[in-house]
Amino acid sequence: MDGDRAPARGRAFLDRLRTESGNALLLVGVAVLALVWANSPLSGAYTRLWETPINVEIADLRFDMDLHHWVNDGLMVAFFVLVGLEVRQELAVGSLRQRRSRLVPLVAGTAGVVLPALVYLAVAGRSAPEGWGVVVGTDTAFLLGVLAIVGPALSSQLRVFLLTLSVVDDFLAVAIIGVVYSEDVALAPLAVALTCLVVLWLLGRTREWRSGPYVTVIVVLWAATLLGGVHPSLAGMAAGLLVPSRATERADVLRAKHLFRDYWQSPDAGQARNVRLGLARSISVNERLYVVLRGPVSLVVVPIFVLANAGIDLRGGALGEAFGSVIMWGVAGGLVLGKLVGISIGTWAAVRLRLGRLPDGVGPGSVAGGAALSGVGFTVSLLIIGLAFTDPAQAQAATVGVLVAIVVAALIGWLAFTLARVRWGETSADLPVTLRPPVDSTRDHVHGADDAPFTVVEYLDFQCPFCARATGMWVDMRDHFGDRIRYVVRHLPLEDVHPQAFDAAIAAEAAARQGRFWDMHDLLFSHQARLDPEDLRGYAEQLGLDMGRFDADVTDGAVRERVLEDVRSARASGARGTPTFFLNGIRHRGPHDARSLVAALEASRTV
Repeated sequence: MDGDRAPARGRAFLDRLRTESGNALLLVGVAVLALVWANSPLSGAYTRLWETPINVEIADLRFDMDLHHWVNDGLMVAFFVLVGLEVRQELAVGSLRQRRSRLVPLVAGTAGVVLPALVYLAVAGRSAPEGWGVVVGTDTAFLLGVLAIVGPALSSQLRVFLLTLSVVDDFLAVAIIGVVYSEDVALAPLAVALTCLVVLWLLGRTREWRSGPYVTVIVVLWAATLLGGVHPSLAGMAAGLLVPSRATERADVLRAKHLFRDYWQSPDAGQARNVRLGLARSISVNERLYVVLRGPVSLVVVPIFVLANAGIDLRGGALGEAFGSVIMWGVAGGLVLGKLVGISIGTWAAVRLRLGRLPDGVGPGSVAGGAALSGVGFTVSLLIIGLAFTDPAQAQAATVGVLVAIVVAALIGWLAFTLARVRWGETSADLPVTLRPPVDSTRDHVHGADDAPFTVVEYLDFQCPFCARATGMWVDMRDHFGDRIRYVVRHLPLEDVHPQAFDAAIAAEAAARQGRFWDMHDLLFSHQARLDPEDLRGYAEQLGLDMGRFDADVTDGAVRERVLEDVRSARASGARGTPTFFLNGIRHRGPHDARSLVAALEASRTV
């Protein structure tokens, strides 16, 4: 029995570490371990470990580095590739895709890089001007982890804003590392590195979907950049940016479904391989590499990096010397004061200039709290310390400044969130989660009995390829719950991406006036590629509707208002995309396949 419990406890522990708060606590624990080790009687073993020489020869190529440099210049490249992949995702399909969504965090992120550098130079510029790069970066993982601990219980919109902002921050920080802190540049290896970047671009242009060619080119790019004298972080970021990202297309999902059906009917190794390749092809190579790298980077790469870089010897009065150093105060001031003021002012200026707006649900108090937490530099700051300072005493002072900034930034962030909640009523930094208004069987389109204990409400778009009817979700849920569930649909036509969706919703409501809403609903989802006005009229004829009445209803302002009521309801309920599901009146987060929704409904019954 105990043997069964041990693996379960191990899995639960790993799942906890994979959360943002768990990962932040892991890094804190590793940093404390490094400090204790470096200040213990075993400090000599700590130093000798990271000075262990590791020499690698491949033909005429030779890499002579100690373990510390292999961690910083080798292992950490995976971290920067991950950052680049994330930036590309945000630009292609995420929060940086739309101009009005990206300008506010772009301005705020730039101000959050410039002002900290100016603060550092004002404090420590005369003593060590080369250290200004230490304060420009934010540790995204640590930031989100601390936010999960000290921020509002519901903060997903603030999280998106900070993530977008940190993407800008990371991009600028890595560019600074690659340009400012590179030395002894060799042109021939850099020519090879440039060729690798061109090859990565060509792979994306030719829509190469296999990850192997990308990984091979990235490895060669890393080696060429390292031999060329440019810090590999720049190569990692550039490589990640060039790995293509795209939204999953319905046709690819259907193709994978058919392949799995073939395997279901004839389960052999060949069919299994086809299914595996079909599934891989349906997801962008960017997203697949991101998922593969995210766990090892957060649980292995970054903790090892912290262990190798946070262990500073503070014995013999070194801590007192650090606090007496302008470098320590420049680093701490740049990260804490510079980030807080720079991001806050940058956000305020961008909003005032109407370059964009804050995400729904995010108030000024939450922005201030998030700006304060951005003073957690940690990973990027520790890396730049190793590049900027050759004097161990200066490096120690800068490292102490980074550690002090983590504590102070977290405290100021907690105070800002508390003040925002108490003074301005900002109890969350998220979209609403409660369905508004509640289901009304006299108005809403309902499948199932009014007294059913489970209710699923879907906001849908008839042109959206992933809404319920196309996936068969509702059929599976009805098979599971029977008459214990009712299904309700409301309209949320996304006209910016689906130009025919609003007219399709109008046609469905016109059919509803003749008692045929669900029949029209099914027809529209069966013919998503054909939703022109003449097509919609043809479906009405196919259903045998009174065409005179249908034509009149399609142009009736009351029908249009009925659709707009659902759109306003979606905004009031926190639905911004389709499909969005509400389970027993609460917005569902996470996968929307039938099995996940069934599990969520079953879990809600036990709460």
